[in-house]
Amino acid sequence: MPKHNHHHDAARQVLKHTFGFDDFRPGQEAAVHALLDGRNVLSIMPTGSGKSLCFQVPALVAGGLTIVVSPLLSLMQDQVTALRVAGVAAETINSSKSYPDNVAAWRRVSTGETRLLYMAPERLMTNRMLAALQKLDISLIVIDEAHCISQWGPSFRPEYQDLCRLRQLFPEVPVAALTATADEITRTDMLKQLFDGEADVHILGFDRPNIRLSVSAKQDGRRQLLDFLNRHTGSSGVVYCLSRKKTEQVTGFLSQHGFRALPYHAGMDQSDRDTNQNRFMTEPGLVIVATIAFGMGIDKSDVRFILHADMPGSMEAYYQEIGRAGRDGMAAEAHMLFGLDDIRMRRLFIEQNDLDDAHSLREHKRLDALVGYCEAPACRRRLLLSYFGEQSGPCGNCDLCLDPVQLKDGTTEGQQIASAVYHTGQRFGASHIIDILRGSKTGKVAKAGHDQLPAFGVGTEISKQDWRSLIRQFVAAGFLHLDIQGYGGLKLSGKGFDLLDGRGQFLYRPEFLNRNKPKAEGRKPLVTPAMPELSCDQIILLDKLKELRLRLAKQHNVRAYMIFTDRSLIDMVHRRPQNRVEFAAVNGVGDIKLQQFAEPFLAAISEVAA
Repeated sequence: MPKHNHHHDAARQVLKHTFGFDDFRPGQEAAVHALLDGRNVLSIMPTGSGKSLCFQVPALVAGGLTIVVSPLLSLMQDQVTALRVAGVAAETINSSKSYPDNVAAWRRVSTGETRLLYMAPERLMTNRMLAALQKLDISLIVIDEAHCISQWGPSFRPEYQDLCRLRQLFPEVPVAALTATADEITRTDMLKQLFDGEADVHILGFDRPNIRLSVSAKQDGRRQLLDFLNRHTGSSGVVYCLSRKKTEQVTGFLSQHGFRALPYHAGMDQSDRDTNQNRFMTEPGLVIVATIAFGMGIDKSDVRFILHADMPGSMEAYYQEIGRAGRDGMAAEAHMLFGLDDIRMRRLFIEQNDLDDAHSLREHKRLDALVGYCEAPACRRRLLLSYFGEQSGPCGNCDLCLDPVQLKDGTTEGQQIASAVYHTGQRFGASHIIDILRGSKTGKVAKAGHDQLPAFGVGTEISKQDWRSLIRQFVAAGFLHLDIQGYGGLKLSGKGFDLLDGRGQFLYRPEFLNRNKPKAEGRKPLVTPAMPELSCDQIILLDKLKELRLRLAKQHNVRAYMIFTDRSLIDMVHRRPQNRVEFAAVNGVGDIKLQQFAEPFLAAISEVAA
């Protein structure tokens, strides 16, 4: 039998006996096979689709040592702990551990006992560490959250950029780069920098059709927060806030109004964070109020809503955060409140991040894309998916499909924008185009002779701010492409050329323009459809299993979901296994977990059944 076929069979054995799964999920198997066949892999899979197994399975099949590079200490520690619970020899060497602990961990690595070693790029890319690793049997190198290479830039974490040297240092070792979100520019960047173009690219579809998308302009943020949560009473969800301070304020506010809310942010003590996370995994109807520190690696299947009380940082961040909802495939809702102050704060964050000019400009353009999404005139999902290079029709499950807004004809303004973009060579950004439309004879406009164009001065009565919104909506409606990779230049699409030639119509949302804001009218609230529920008996059993899981997690000093995910507990509720053989068939029960946890869970199930 050829070697790779043997490897592929072994991968299924590891999947079942170590991780407890009968089948690979979409996108996993192709990546596993490619790595076992010695090829490089760039894998882009949405949050919750099981990226980690794409490298953990081949790591155990191939033997030797697998090095995993990850940007976050907490994420590394969580993955190592979860692997150990499943019986896998995994280690992390990092700055939060004591020197003797790191020395002991390295001893286990150097003797061949460890199968997966997790490190931050700063720890890995030292000459001493690289020299030591070159003496070992390295079978695989994994770069997790690989979009950081492109998006964070060399001035922020230079060692991430330095990872590009790994292919030269370990020429025979396949490299896997994984991320949950990457637009086309980031994909191209990663492929070029990490692999010089030589890698299998696996992209799993980005659509999560069960998540209803909606956005509201901030008017009375606290009232809007309560109105939304009152529609989701008794459901588990996450409220994301911009700052630690606001996280604490919102938690207190919700608690005062009868909601069971817990905070989660990086300024809290680690044990308090773990306690709140375990409670969220275990108790029904809890609301976590969090900064983006929350959610990495979380696998809670029944999160029914995500509410952004403040605007996230980019389309990628937004997509990743809403992806924590509805992992059980049932109806969920992602709602965002956004205001001008959010945009100002986000711009300030980018400026304070000490990025080089090119990366700073790119982040501003990414933020522009998110603002365009907020101001979208029609189907949000179509715009969100198109940002990630996926085409779709109207989704029927966002606020703009379910309750279309009143649009105003902006064909004249659209043609004026298109004319200015076309006659300037389709390479200038929004600011320059607005100067032309408003007749501002800046040095740049005069030098280029753009004060002689037909579009010069045609829109003097429209403010800069309103032109900016019109251009964002023009991009969102597909008439223009925004060049995020370059300098934010605007280019006409086929649809844009048609409009310029007098074919088609541009409709925009007037409420985002100061000149014609309608009086505030309450839009009718979206009603999330009722979801199929477990029976009373099944709910009682599920609660009992969650309590047991929490007790065991405390005994083993791990987080609750590392014992079993919600998906596994729900599978137990449906199957009601009566013996070890039946328990082994439960989703997520591998050999080690069968040995460690079969007895207490079987006892709990028989108690409720009795």
